[in-house]
Amino acid sequence: SECRLQLPGQPHARHDVDTLLDQRSLSRLKWGCRRGLLENDLFIERFFQRHEHSLSVRQARGMQYLMDLTDNDLLDLLLRRSELPPTLDRPEVGEDIQQLRRPATVSTSEGMTP
Repeated sequence: SECRLQLPGQPHARHDVDTLLDQRSLSRLKWGCRRGLLENDLFIERFFQRHEHSLSVRQARGMQYLMDLTDNDLLDLLLRRSELPPTLDRPEVGEDIQQLRRPATVSTSEGMTP
């Protein structure tokens, strides 16, 4: 299903792309990004944990485009089993994919060797 939210600055918003997403739009985006595959949800949850306080309108638009993919197509893209389809070849989508693919950081206790 299509994940289209009314974001600040739409539809005329070339100058608003770096504007931070307001709390209401962020909540709606998170709700719209829930998926049917746990694996996708794990990638998306990590993305929001890292970026929810600094998420821009541009990044939100990229996520909206990605959420138009089927669960299996999204997972293939996240796992690098497929490339971004030409219809989604937009800078904001590519940037979000890179952020979503970034591995989790592993923290070690102080004084222990990794």
